[in-house]
Amino acid sequence: MAQKEAQKVAQKVAKKEKVFGYLPNDQPPIGQMILLGFQHVLTMFPATVLVALLVGFDVGTVLTVSGVATITALVLSRIIGGSFIPLYYGSSFSYIAATLALTNAEFATYAGDSVRLAQVGIVATGVVNVLAGFVIRWIGKERLDKVLPPVVTGSVAAVIGISLAYAALDMAAAHWGVALITLLVTVLFSVYLQGKGFVGLLPILFGAVAGYLISIPFGLVSFDPVAVEPWFRIPRFTLPAFGDPRAWSAVGTIAVIAIATIPESTAHLYQISLYVDQLAKRMGREEYKLSRLIGLNLILDGLGDLINGLFGGVAGTNYGENNSLMVITRNYSGPALIAAGVIAILLGFVGKLAGLVNTIPLAVTGGLAIYLFGVIGMQGVALMMAEKVNLYDPRQLAVGAAILVIGIGGHIGYGGNLPINILPGIFPDGLPAIATAAVVGIFLNAIFLIFPGPEVPAAE
Repeated sequence: MAQKEAQKVAQKVAKKEKVFGYLPNDQPPIGQMILLGFQHVLTMFPATVLVALLVGFDVGTVLTVSGVATITALVLSRIIGGSFIPLYYGSSFSYIAATLALTNAEFATYAGDSVRLAQVGIVATGVVNVLAGFVIRWIGKERLDKVLPPVVTGSVAAVIGISLAYAALDMAAAHWGVALITLLVTVLFSVYLQGKGFVGLLPILFGAVAGYLISIPFGLVSFDPVAVEPWFRIPRFTLPAFGDPRAWSAVGTIAVIAIATIPESTAHLYQISLYVDQLAKRMGREEYKLSRLIGLNLILDGLGDLINGLFGGVAGTNYGENNSLMVITRNYSGPALIAAGVIAILLGFVGKLAGLVNTIPLAVTGGLAIYLFGVIGMQGVALMMAEKVNLYDPRQLAVGAAILVIGIGGHIGYGGNLPINILPGIFPDGLPAIATAAVVGIFLNAIFLIFPGPEVPAAE
């Protein structure tokens, strides 16, 4: 009874605040859903396509398969977990070095049969994630939180966002004026459109359109990609080369990188769970508590990689960029993400549509990325704040400090791989920085679990 009264009070407050947003199981009207879905595609498109171009995979295939993986994960999360887990599954930067070690691809050049060899490792990555998900469902969230406490997941999330800082600035450098104007306009839209109804959910789309229009007088917009693309194309779907004598080597090279994406995926779900419940409270509705579905989320993450590996997509993860988009816009709708998946599939088959998206200038993408990547990092900080991580405790401080320095320093200073020659057969370019940072944090935390040491009270 008391809970119902509290919800009524919250609903009155929500009306007074003019809180407008969509929770995971909400379905917007069809027109809104298409616009919201396109905004998601706009957010995931640069990274998903860039990874495909870097490692020699077919862009159309990668887009199509990412859409299929996302729709599959969303539908199964609704059926099994009772709620959509609002995440988009796109290409992961964590696997670039390992995949390149197998494909030896030149930029924007299809790597041929080497793609099929890499697919073997991507399938194995999916198996690792699925097994990890089942283990976590078996041991329970409480035990997982001891192994991956908020100081680990929050710090890893912060590292992911900050480590992408150079990538954002590198894109912005294509034209600083356009990038900074795009950034400013997008930030202003995201702040001042709040409480304005549906338009308040579209600041990234509006920012991109504004940046696009600003780019035209500077000669940054070219419609050549539209002209050269056919209306209809069939993506290069390929099967993994399980019979290749180097198959086990591919498994060892790629699958081990899951050690980076498992903490990353966990951090993303905890972040989105926090913000979804915050919006639900403001709207006077029941909390979703999505963090309870962490095991299912990893299983679905793994299923996404299985789909990628079986049909020619790049190893993936759920996207922090789209998490940032949802936090900024207060749109967590699962059906809107399904619409994004459908649009991604269409992009894979409709060449003109993909070509049109490709006309968006790099500087505009860079301006958006500065905001989106930064929000990923800030979400990690927000997660630690919400979970009341005691940074006056030297144990917590040590775990977070080690993760930040190893992850950020290794990613920016050493190009993503630490110059540590351990297991050169698996990591020929050195240990992956974010994965190593996560492992070091987990290891330090495990020491403090076994040998607790004195308690240090939090600040008043």
